[in-house]
Amino acid sequence: MAPSAILNSFQLGFPWQTADPFLFCVYHQDFYPKGNGQFGPAASLAGRDIGQDFTIKDGWRMYHGQAVPGFPGHPHRGFETVTVVEKGLIDHADSQGAAGRYGQGDVQWMTAGKGLQHAEMFPLLNENEDNPAELFQIWLNLPRSNKMVAPHFRMLWSEDIPVVNSQDAQGKNIRVKVVAGKYGEQTPPAPPPDSWAADPSHDVAIWVIQLEAGAEWELPADTHGLSRRLYFFEGESLKAAGTEFQPGVGLELDSSLGLPLQNGEQTARLLLLQGRRIAEPVVQYGPFVMNSKAEIMQAFEDYQRDQFGGWPWPSSEPVHGQKGRFARYADGREERPVGE
Repeated sequence: MAPSAILNSFQLGFPWQTADPFLFCVYHQDFYPKGNGQFGPAASLAGRDIGQDFTIKDGWRMYHGQAVPGFPGHPHRGFETVTVVEKGLIDHADSQGAAGRYGQGDVQWMTAGKGLQHAEMFPLLNENEDNPAELFQIWLNLPRSNKMVAPHFRMLWSEDIPVVNSQDAQGKNIRVKVVAGKYGEQTPPAPPPDSWAADPSHDVAIWVIQLEAGAEWELPADTHGLSRRLYFFEGESLKAAGTEFQPGVGLELDSSLGLPLQNGEQTARLLLLQGRRIAEPVVQYGPFVMNSKAEIMQAFEDYQRDQFGGWPWPSSEPVHGQKGRFARYADGREERPVGE
């Protein structure tokens, strides 16, 4: 019998379990109602723990937002956030004065480095229809050598992210969105320059995979010894290497072996996280991830001293009016996706 690529399986909680070089992965799916004209929900907020609303009520959550759902200004140091937005929009603002609105398939890749504050708000622009939101936020560690680099973010617009569509022998559809890494001949836009993923030898891959009902596909083998996890978060059932799994499960995989998948009777969606391990000490306290307790204490001291550059916005939860998708960087440069 051929060896199985599956080393272990585990249930998906909140957040999802990750492994070096990844620190954290959370999946947000919210069915927001119509907007109230001020970017919040046209619905009562009574009965919610405003500021700490993580319990799904009526299909949605406010998170830390007071009037607009999302995450008001908060600091980070020592790692990166990769925010993959499949539905809805996010308004970005940070302590360097940069801003942006992205979503509908876009990805923001942000290197926190030596420290910055940012806000991630979910503006509900549609006042005549619902505002569904779906996103992954993935934390990717930085090695000791890059933990104190200058903060930086890059937009990967949906128009530029490769999506590989194929069919199996029965004509069933397979879709692979390549956020990081390489699939076949498809390579996405480069991550920020100081990212662990910027070096191709680190084999970092972030793929969002969709299998039509009944589709068969094999996750291809890669280099031996990588950290590789596959998250089955939506569908009816899925056979992996002949073993059947229900949605809400993660698989720890041997990266040197391919993994044959046979989907059940509904569309299945999966997330792949893969990369070479950094293999350094990890000490995390809240929004700071360093290599030692002393470095964590220094991060708190630095933040208390100057708030990583302060907060140039009039509100802790800024939104950007009715603009389309855009990015405005700290140096004043602006960009928009093609056709926006």
